[in-house]
Amino acid sequence: MKVILTKDVKGSGKKNDIIEVSDGYARNFLLKKGLAVEASSVNVNSVTNQKKAAEFHLEEEKKANRALAETLNKTTVQLTVKCGANGKIFGSVTSKEIADKLADMGYAVDKKKIVMKDPIKTAGEYTLDVKLMPEISAKLKVSVTNA
Repeated sequence: MKVILTKDVKGSGKKNDIIEVSDGYARNFLLKKGLAVEASSVNVNSVTNQKKAAEFHLEEEKKANRALAETLNKTTVQLTVKCGANGKIFGSVTSKEIADKLADMGYAVDKKKIVMKDPIKTAGEYTLDVKLMPEISAKLKVSVTNA
């Protein structure tokens, strides 16, 4: 019997997969628990349309992230903080502060996407990676100066 999975099923497949299973397994487990629906022509067309729409939205998101990466590569974030002797910052500059400054500049970047090994503790110029998607990243210049 052919069924379309509505949820991920361990050992059988992922959501929206069309799989062939035994009649008993389909009726007594998958259909009964709501993990699958019967693969009628209407349901198959619905799933294929959903997959096409998801691929389209993913491509649109990739295009937007590539454009954002290009602009971030050319952008320098200026942060002014209080510093002590030798340019040592009182506290530190974190990815949240950088994300807030980017938001003020009009770029929507989540703080979790800014890759920092350690918080910035001294004034100066820094280059940070911004991972927008697994295959799309940008180099962001951050300039920390004394107030």
